[in-house]
Amino acid sequence: MAVLLKRLLQPGRPPAALGRPLGRREASLGTDSGAAVRVRFAPSPTGFLHLGGLRTALYNYIFAKKHQGSFILRLEDTDQTRLVPGAAENIEDMLEWAGIPPDESPRRGGPAGPYLQSQRLELYAQAAEALLKTGAAYPCFCSPQRLELLKREALRNHQTPRYDNRCRNLSPGQVAQKLAKDPKPAIRFRLEEEAPAFQDLVYGWNRHDVATVEGDPVILKSDGFPTYHLACVVDDHHMGVSHVLRGSEWLVSTSKHLLLYRALGWSPPHFAHLPLLLNKDGSKLSKRQGDIFLEHFAAAGFLPDALLDIITNCGSGFAENQMGRTLSELITQFDLTRITCHSALLDLEKLPEFNRLHLRRLVSSETQRRQLVGKLQTLVQEAFGNQLQDRDVLDQAYVERIILLRQVWGPVLWETEGVGGSPFWCVRAWSLVLSVTASSPRVTFAACRIWSPQHTPTCGLAQLWIEHSWAPSRSRWM
Repeated sequence: MAVLLKRLLQPGRPPAALGRPLGRREASLGTDSGAAVRVRFAPSPTGFLHLGGLRTALYNYIFAKKHQGSFILRLEDTDQTRLVPGAAENIEDMLEWAGIPPDESPRRGGPAGPYLQSQRLELYAQAAEALLKTGAAYPCFCSPQRLELLKREALRNHQTPRYDNRCRNLSPGQVAQKLAKDPKPAIRFRLEEEAPAFQDLVYGWNRHDVATVEGDPVILKSDGFPTYHLACVVDDHHMGVSHVLRGSEWLVSTSKHLLLYRALGWSPPHFAHLPLLLNKDGSKLSKRQGDIFLEHFAAAGFLPDALLDIITNCGSGFAENQMGRTLSELITQFDLTRITCHSALLDLEKLPEFNRLHLRRLVSSETQRRQLVGKLQTLVQEAFGNQLQDRDVLDQAYVERIILLRQVWGPVLWETEGVGGSPFWCVRAWSLVLSVTASSPRVTFAACRIWSPQHTPTCGLAQLWIEHSWAPSRSRWM
């Protein structure tokens, strides 16, 4: 990079034009041109996958499958200081658990790899060099201390912090002197005064004059790692991404990204910004809420289809909201043009109801019921191992009868904290029903402790009420 900067300082070399102008985009989904539909889910592995991320991934997945396209998982791990051990693996594991596995990913590979941004640094360096050559970017020698002072001063004056573009107009001689002292400067992108307008597939026509409210952004840090703005543009271009479906928090940054596309001479993809997924009280989902991570729901025994159902039911993108949609039905019914700008309010208290609905669907199908039996047998063996003294409870016919009982005898109510309605707990509950006597209609904490050791700290007293009229006939089901 330093060698390139010195070459650019040669006299008589005026900055080149910033690339070809951006053409006006028609108001369509861009899926009828014959080009392949390719979408991407690009989380940062700074935490485990949560419901907000699952919703973004799901909308990308069902859009791709509806149009016979490809769903890409790309991990944006350029902020090395914030990486969480195991997060990258967890994200892909949870997508597979949810039934929406990527077609291309770090684990699966693919024609556009690698799919970890930390392994694509050469591409970002090449793009930065191209921008430096045309004068669309410039080196910045400002120290972190100076930038922090600018930020504090702006906040003290109740202003939005912004870079003052101090290094934008350095002369070639000044740049040469500074390079001798600091051979690895950051690279900033030169924002234009008028940003191009664009038509978002959800929010309609937009234009944000970012140059009037922001300073020139850093696109390549001094350590050679890109910032989000450069990395997402470079990766989406080289991976052939046709549509970018991402959270609405990136809507304002899209004008900045379009300027980068224009400066690099590339055609941008179509953009569709998804409204936020919020708690039912309108507050933002937070990673500090321990119950929003997918591994929490998986461990509690909730069905993946129930989660996919509830996070689409509370939002838009479908002709009507209805409970009980399967993944294949979501794909068939999805319509991107029906997504509204309103945030989706998620009421997790309704999740057990969604779970029971999808559980009944599984139980009513003989094939799926047998698959469920196999999963439950595995779960019981993994959870209890040698502690399980009565191996007969794993008998396939016995477990299947228990599952069928759960549907036949509706008056039985089984409730514990956070796990009501999950299939694993149904089996535990009915196993307990079959082991108690007619004179013991209540199963207390001690009995639950045998069947659910991983939940004993939080369950408290779990009560199982049984109709006395049924208890004498329980022997017929043993």
